[in-house]
Amino acid sequence: MKMIVVLDTNVLYQALMNNEGVSFYILNLIRDQKINLAISLKVFKEYEDVLKRKKSLKDFGLNTRDINSVLKFIAYIGKPFDPRFLFRPNLIDEDDNKFIELAVASNSNYLITGNIKDYKNPELKFDDFEIITPIQFYKIWRRNYE
Repeated sequence: MKMIVVLDTNVLYQALMNNEGVSFYILNLIRDQKINLAISLKVFKEYEDVLKRKKSLKDFGLNTRDINSVLKFIAYIGKPFDPRFLFRPNLIDEDDNKFIELAVASNSNYLITGNIKDYKNPELKFDDFEIITPIQFYKIWRRNYE
């Protein structure tokens, strides 16, 4: 069974900004179907909202049509899940709860984020998945699969 991951929006953002960093490497693993990307409607909507901002388009050097292509790719290749159980207590940023909920609902191996500190809450403990940075995931992948 293929590994399943959840990408925080900041990882996708970095992948589109820098076509040679570890976030882009992870996106290529998803594109090459070496790992599965879990998506939910809430997470997909956040991807769309953030990636289509004027500042984002400027940062990426892309236009709305380009971002629509990226979103179509994510919708096509992502494995859809519909989290029905909301986890509480809340994280520091309420918007991050949807990523935890997706990781649990999809039985993901990893939630990959550039903002580990946003997911720190001593009351939340997860045995089924790890919250790690893109560079940590890259090192795990290289060590175990290449």
